[in-house]
Parts: sequence; structure tokens; C-alpha cells
Amino acid sequence: MPAPHWLARFNRVATNHVTSPLAPHLPGFGVVIHTGRKSGKTYRTPVNVFQKPGTFVFALTYGRDSQWVRNVLAEGGCKLETRGRTWQLTEPHLVHDPQHHNVPTPVGVILRLLKVDDFLEMRVEGM
Repeated sequence: MPAPHWLARFNRVATNHVTSPLAPHLPGFGVVIHTGRKSGKTYRTPVNVFQKPGTFVFALTYGRDSQWVRNVLAEGGCKLETRGRTWQLTEPHLVHDPQHHNVPTPVGVILRLLKVDDFLEMRVEGM
């Protein structure tokens, strides 16, 4: 069971303003830049993200129905700022992985405790 929706709302209003400036520089974090499906507005959402060759894997700590996930799926991709770089990502697809194969082992242990088994994978454009 991902984190409750009330926590997601609180983080969107309060925590994200604090973490957004740090997330693009910290290992295991990044900022997804995506466009609202209805508003057309550009949003910046801090996320947990892990790089694999040619792809990025996002832990869906608030579930697959989070607004940012729905926006990225509808748009067919997004930009990601992580570790001081900006990446254009494409071909988003949801993955249910209760074994947490695509994240570092210590992260997988924490995600297992939080009952987070859903991930979003995207390919780096041009790779």
C-alpha cells in the first residue's frame, strides 16, 4: 500500500517546496518536469529515481494514480533533473515489481517495508 493521499497532498503543499531545490543534486532523487493534462501548466515534482543503462526507474511511493504519473503517461514522457543533469525521457510504462529488482538493495528493503511495489520506467530519448 503506497503512502496515503493526505500525505501526498501535504507534501505537495509543504515538503516539496523544501526538497525541490535539493532533489536534483542528491543521489536517488530528482525532479520530474511534466505538463498538466487539463491545465497545460508545467509542474516540477520531486521523486525517488534510479538510473539503469539507458533508462530511469521511479519508485511510485504514492501509487500509480498520482497526478504526476498520470501526466507523464498521457504526455508520453517528461524531463528529469537529477545529479546536476537534465534528461529527456520517453516511453513511460508502469511496472509492478514486488521483488524490487530494478532498485538498489537497501532501497528495495525500505520500499518493501512501505509496501511500495509499483514503479515507472522511462527510456532516455535517443538511447
